[in-house]
Formats: sequence, C-alpha cells, structure tokens
Amino acid sequence: MRDTRESRLLLILLVAVAFALITVDIKGGESSPLNGARKAAAGVFGPVERSAAGAVDPIARTVRAIRDSGTEQQRLNQIGAENTELRQKLASSDTATGRTKQLDDMLRTAGTGGYTVKAAQVIAIGAAQAFSWTITIDAGSDDGLARDMTVINGQGLVGRITTVAPTTSTVLLATDPGFTAGTRMEGSGEIGFAAGQGAGPMKVQLLNGKAQVKAGDRLVTFGSQSGRPFVPGVPVGKVVTVEATPGELTKTVLVEPFVSFTRLDLVGVVVVPPRTDPRDAVLPPAPTPAAAPAPAAPVAPAPAAPSASASPQGGN
Repeated sequence: MRDTRESRLLLILLVAVAFALITVDIKGGESSPLNGARKAAAGVFGPVERSAAGAVDPIARTVRAIRDSGTEQQRLNQIGAENTELRQKLASSDTATGRTKQLDDMLRTAGTGGYTVKAAQVIAIGAAQAFSWTITIDAGSDDGLARDMTVINGQGLVGRITTVAPTTSTVLLATDPGFTAGTRMEGSGEIGFAAGQGAGPMKVQLLNGKAQVKAGDRLVTFGSQSGRPFVPGVPVGKVVTVEATPGELTKTVLVEPFVSFTRLDLVGVVVVPPRTDPRDAVLPPAPTPAAAPAPAAPVAPAPAAPSASASPQGGN
C-alpha cells in the first residue's frame, strides 16, 4: 500500500475501531457481544495452535533440558563449593587443635620457668627482612613488647626481639650467624657461649677447656642482667658433637637446638623475667637409657660317653 493521506486515515480508523471493540469486550464480560466471534475463532485456530505446539515441543524440551542442565551444573558447583568449605573448616579445626597444643606447651614451659609471656603468632619469615634468620610476629609496643626481650616456645629458646613497631616485632632467631647467647650445661653448670650457624647446629664455646661433656648433654640459657636479652633456664639444645681441641683454653661443642625453626607458628615473648633462676627445671625429664641386655649364661659341656669296646672281665 502506498503511503498516502487516504491510507493513513484508514490506518487511524482501524486502530480506533480496534480500541472500541476491546473496550466493549472488557465492559461486556461474559455477556460480551464478541464472545461468539471469539469462540468461532478458537474453533478455527485451536487445531492450528495445537499442531504448532506439537511441532515446536521437541525444541521446547531441548531448551528446557539446556536450561535444566545449567541448573544442574550450578547445583554441582554449589555442592563442590560446600565440600571445599567443609574441607577448609576441617583443616581449620586441625590447625586450631595444633595451635592449642603449641599454646599449652608454651604455657607449661613458661609456668615451669616462672616466665610471664605474651603469646604471638608468626606472620612473616625470611628474606624480606634485614637478617637472614628472622621472623615477624603480630605483637609490638602496643602489647608491651620492647627490644631485647627473650622469645620462646614450648620446646625452648627461639631468639630475641631486635625491632619493635606498634603492632609487630622482628625476632632474631637463635640459628642466625649473628646470634650469641650465654649457656649453662645441665648438671655440671659449665658456662659457655652459643652462636648460630644457620641451618647447621649451634656452636658452643665452653669456657673450661677441660670440662667433661659428651653427646646428649643438654644446655639452658645462662641469663642476662634484668632478664634482657635472655632470661635464665630456657632450654637451648643437646650436644651432638664434641670437637677435639687439645691444648685449647676452651672446648667447642656442637648443639642441636630443641626448637624446630622451620615450623614456627606460636611463640611467647617473656615480658617479665622469673624471680629466681630455674636452673635446669625447665628441661624435660631426661630420657631413660635403654637397659643393656643380660649376658648369656655359660653352657656346661656334656659328659663324655663310655667306650663301646670296654667289657667286664669274668672269673674262672
């Protein structure tokens, strides 16, 4: 149809008639004069609609399947996320259990030595800091910490604080080559100086070159004035090697630390030193040496058997 003035007038007229019929149908309700026409149209177009619906039903089912598959995938993703969250909770529970044990061990060590400690967690370690063997803990001056305080855990000496910020502190570990601490041998009380050697055992110079020391002997910290940088009685380690130094005024021993420095997590900073030197009391009970096997009882030799050729002599 050409776009003329007459065609536009006809379109307007048709639209107006359509609106009028819609209005009459709505107002008429069930008695609408258009009900007959609607039923007739339904009778004519109903079969066509059903045929069309039957034709497109496989497509609709496919669309629904695709939609449902998306929903199933979402459900699987949700289940996977829930399982991951559950595993994380279980892991967190295991971690919490491990930290509870660490805290218990540390508090037991502190209680035995008479140390008042501030618990802290390791939040950084290693090369990002000024020293090779350092850790950062999540406690600082706001928690009452200061430079040159002793740091321990449940096993023994960890190190000393070197730098303090309001909420964090840097701890120089006992394994650092620049670390030095006074020590005392268990039992004999022989005094020495322990130095860190990185990943290797600590080297201890005993002041008495004739000191009687052997592998397995244990050491604790000697202590410093006012308990800084070291409080007395903290377990340091056990002797693994006694170096031969004939004629020397001192004796050198290699000591394996009690602390596992590669697994540090919770530590305690000694904020108040003990009133008295605990000496060897903080050390765990010494292991009982295994009993030597009893010597076998000697076996007596068996008596010799009589000769078969011998025979008694008879009389005439």
